[in-house]
Amino acid sequence: MSFSTLDYIVFFLYVIFIVALGLWISRTKKGEQKTSQDYFLASRSLTWWAIGASLIAANISAEHFIAMSGSGYRIGLGIAAYEWIAAITLIVVGKYFIPIFLEKKIYTMPQFLEDRFNKGVSTAFAVFWLLVYVFVNLTSVTWLGALALKEIMGVPLWWGIIGLAVFSGLYSIYGGLKAVAWTDVVQVIFLVGGGLITTFLALDAVSGGEGIWKGFTVIYEKATDHFQMIVPEGTIVPDGKGGTEDAYLSLPGLAVIFGAMWLTNLGYWGFNQYIIQKGLAAKDLSHAKRGLIFGGYLKILIPLLVLIPGITAYVLFNNPELMAGTSTSGEITIADEAYPWLLKNFVPVGIRGLAFAALVAAIVSSLASMINSTATIFTMDIYKAHFNREASEKQLVFTGRLVSFVALIIAVAMAKPLLGGLDQAFQYIQEYTGYIYPGVVVVFCMGLFWRQATSNAALWTAIITIPVGIAIRAIFPDMPFILRMGYVFIVLAFVASLISLLDKRGKVQREVVVTERSKKIVATGWFFIVLGIISLIAGILFFEPYKYLGIESIFMLSTLFVFLGLILIFNVKMKYVYTKSYTTDPEIYKTSPVFTLGSIGIVIIIVLLYYFFW
Repeated sequence: MSFSTLDYIVFFLYVIFIVALGLWISRTKKGEQKTSQDYFLASRSLTWWAIGASLIAANISAEHFIAMSGSGYRIGLGIAAYEWIAAITLIVVGKYFIPIFLEKKIYTMPQFLEDRFNKGVSTAFAVFWLLVYVFVNLTSVTWLGALALKEIMGVPLWWGIIGLAVFSGLYSIYGGLKAVAWTDVVQVIFLVGGGLITTFLALDAVSGGEGIWKGFTVIYEKATDHFQMIVPEGTIVPDGKGGTEDAYLSLPGLAVIFGAMWLTNLGYWGFNQYIIQKGLAAKDLSHAKRGLIFGGYLKILIPLLVLIPGITAYVLFNNPELMAGTSTSGEITIADEAYPWLLKNFVPVGIRGLAFAALVAAIVSSLASMINSTATIFTMDIYKAHFNREASEKQLVFTGRLVSFVALIIAVAMAKPLLGGLDQAFQYIQEYTGYIYPGVVVVFCMGLFWRQATSNAALWTAIITIPVGIAIRAIFPDMPFILRMGYVFIVLAFVASLISLLDKRGKVQREVVVTERSKKIVATGWFFIVLGIISLIAGILFFEPYKYLGIESIFMLSTLFVFLGLILIFNVKMKYVYTKSYTTDPEIYKTSPVFTLGSIGIVIIIVLLYYFFW
């Protein structure tokens, strides 16, 4: 069941259209030269719908269509926690983070750290992100995309890796963020539309042609264990290598609600350059906020596009009677082959090209965003900051293009050695990015909100983040990585707070004035502290009876509450503040009725989903 001529025509028309659109958007008037703001921030011209679409197009890639679908095949709906918690996280980012970033008119996250702390902190995190983008994000997306090309079209892995790199690089390297963002608007239509078509056809196939609702009933009855959001310890699933493993190691029970999944999402959506760069390029704050809410609703939809097909593939593959009379080819030997297998066998000729275009749209849009952000960080935070402070706009744009090209070459060379043979690449991505997110959240939250936080505290937090993560893994090798991240956060929050309070350098005295607003801030701080203490007591009391559900994750939540409470109280009460700390106008945190109602809608939907699939 290979591609038909019509499938090839549909697919290649899509490729030609996207490349042509990207190059057309990238054009400049005769005699004009792109500036760094044009290339890296799309001239700060993005509207809310472009921001929301580009956010999701950058986020949804092969790691979702292939790897998350693979995790759905092995584990089930529980992996949707990454998507649904992310939707709520986007509300937090829109209300509290993006207003400060736009007010400071920054290009990159390391630039924010230099402005708030110093160049040492900025450089440390710039290096962190460059390593993650090149050796985790770019490599994983190219590898998983090439795997899909191999499974569906028979393209050899190396040719697939090279082809995807060339496709994404053709317009993104030349055009910069403007080409990336506006092609993303089109790509997200392919992504969602093609993904929904695949989901509906898969559900119709599993129902024997009786429709999608019947199909959903069938997969729920045949794989009830795949429809639980809270995974208890002892949930044994195949490991793809002939043995079994405990799904709790990937999704430790209540940790998806109380634990470090919040760190992953805050770090990714709030401080990750290739995501937040879309918000930084907004026309204004209103468009940025509405774009994030739009992205939140799209995130709620994603599990329908990727997880339901994975679960459907599991049901079909393990219940051959459901495929009676249907000719199928290929087998699912590792979980990440589930989506390509489904696409190859159950999507009809003609539509298959469109569905495959949706998959490639997800891959290429993510690659393009990662390429651009890698270039942005290296150019603005390494090259300009350390090698050529007087660089012209032409030199900055040239450096960005050169770095984009080099990053792609490295990703192509390292994709197979790093990811070949993994059963669930999605878990590889989450675990290794999880080494830096605890430190990222601590440092950025201190920088944004705590007036006593010092450069030394931020620098030492950055320095010890990965060593602490490695040490805790060595001490507790069998602990799920989400729980480990929580303990790393506890250590880092304590160290950062201690250094900030003891460090006197760079602080100035101020007059403490008591106002009605300051009283409310202190009261809010004490509320968080009390909430943290209650969480701590609950964790201690229920540790043994609910250990199998990962109740210990609540210790991280307790630390986060106390950390936030102390920040609020110290901001008001302490006489000394760090000279580079921010004083923000409360007006920038105010939200429009559209943002407020949109946020309420997202929260209600997530609560209902957890209620029905607990």
